[in-house]
Amino acid sequence: MTVHHLNQLLLVCSLVLLVAVAAVRISSRSGLPSLLVYLGIGVLLGRDGLVHLHFDNAQLTQIIGYAALVVILAEGGLGTKWKEIKPVLPAASVLALVGVGVSVGVTAAGAHYLIGLDWRPALIIGAVVSSTDAAAVFSVLRRVPLPARVTGTLEAESGFNDAPVVILVVAFSTAGPIEHWYVLLGEIALELAIGAAIGLAVGWLGSWGLRHVALPASGLYPIAVMAIAVTAYAAGALAHGSGFLAVYLASMTLGNAKLPHWPATRGFAEGLGWIAQIGMFVLLGLLVTPHELGDDVWPALVIGLALTMVARPLSVVTSLVPFRVPWQEQTLMSWAGLRGAVPIILATIPMVNGVDSTHRIFNIVFILVVAYTLVQGPTLPWLARTLRLGVGPEAADLGIEAAPLERLRGHLLSVAIPEGSRMHGVEVNELRLPAGAAVTLVVREGKSFVPSPTTALRRGDELLVVATDPVRDAAERRLRAVGRGGKLAGWLGTSGDGRGEGRHPGGSR
Repeated sequence: MTVHHLNQLLLVCSLVLLVAVAAVRISSRSGLPSLLVYLGIGVLLGRDGLVHLHFDNAQLTQIIGYAALVVILAEGGLGTKWKEIKPVLPAASVLALVGVGVSVGVTAAGAHYLIGLDWRPALIIGAVVSSTDAAAVFSVLRRVPLPARVTGTLEAESGFNDAPVVILVVAFSTAGPIEHWYVLLGEIALELAIGAAIGLAVGWLGSWGLRHVALPASGLYPIAVMAIAVTAYAAGALAHGSGFLAVYLASMTLGNAKLPHWPATRGFAEGLGWIAQIGMFVLLGLLVTPHELGDDVWPALVIGLALTMVARPLSVVTSLVPFRVPWQEQTLMSWAGLRGAVPIILATIPMVNGVDSTHRIFNIVFILVVAYTLVQGPTLPWLARTLRLGVGPEAADLGIEAAPLERLRGHLLSVAIPEGSRMHGVEVNELRLPAGAAVTLVVREGKSFVPSPTTALRRGDELLVVATDPVRDAAERRLRAVGRGGKLAGWLGTSGDGRGEGRHPGGSR
């Protein structure tokens, strides 16, 4: 590649990114996940599109897809709130394991008996399409506030079920006879255990290090967080464990550790996640050949019908029966099993391994994902409203960014009061911060001033709070509690972590 070729590549990539960013606005208005737009861009650039680019390297697509999936899972884990998924963790885990098994079996049976596929390609398709995608689900549900149990279960399930699905697809795509089911289950359990242990260990060590070492520049924190997440994936994979589960758990541990400069880190990870999604879907769109899809449209629709109307509902009902989840929530979870990046990426595994009928498998998966996303995506908000699962607007959470003051043994908390915060109207002395923490500066409408104890805070204000190291966590909990419960937080049992603040109303225990 010459410099001239590099210039051309940079121009094309930048234009594709700009078009993709603009397309997010269109998809948000239409209710369709943006992944369809990105796939469309890739198809338009491909051999049957406007540019006629010829690309058929399935192995390169798989490698880039794996790398992109690591970034996407890291971004998803960093945004997962432990307090929301903790109550539903058992249900989500069962849904991600037992539910995947039910979905694979039912979908594979449908592909075998209804379409006439051999058992190996049928099992591969069943495994490939059994992974759900949180980004696709919440891109269409963000306008409909749902109960925390529903959102937490869907989010945790999508983070957990990638790992067993990848193991199944690789096992079914390996040459030779398929292993006995009990051997396969044992391998899945072992890989998940190794991945979970490494992910939690790397996440805990990384968060401990970032909280106790003050880096010289705030921009280094996002880089360090993403490097730790990728380390978890690589260590898990090299240890013959589930690297995908490791990166998700490590990222979730980091995301709930109250790291310094967290808003900047979160924004950086979200930007990387968008780039990974755009690049991955455009590449997958390039790999597909539209004129070869015609013969596989009907089989894809039939298999998708079996997956959507039978396999997914049965997996949800079977998994959630012990947890007594209301039928309305089970119905929404059944319909919210959107497929996104993972199935199309996993469809490249049998192509690389040389399994028979690989191109047909890829075409069926591609059509299925596109067709049923077009059907399910726009109808999800309608179904949520019909089932009366929408909840009233909650108080907006505060944006708190912490910068460590290493030599002073303290922390500088930057607090942004959003529009929906109940901190509006609360006086500084009514915050009841623990001893060792104080509001030192208020920025209002571009002007800064030192507040008095009776200064009333307003929406849109930005506060600078100085806290000593021992009370840093208590001060942040108290600020979040007041943001959600107002000046009576603590007296009413409202706290920043969803529980009572302890015996003392001030929250410092």
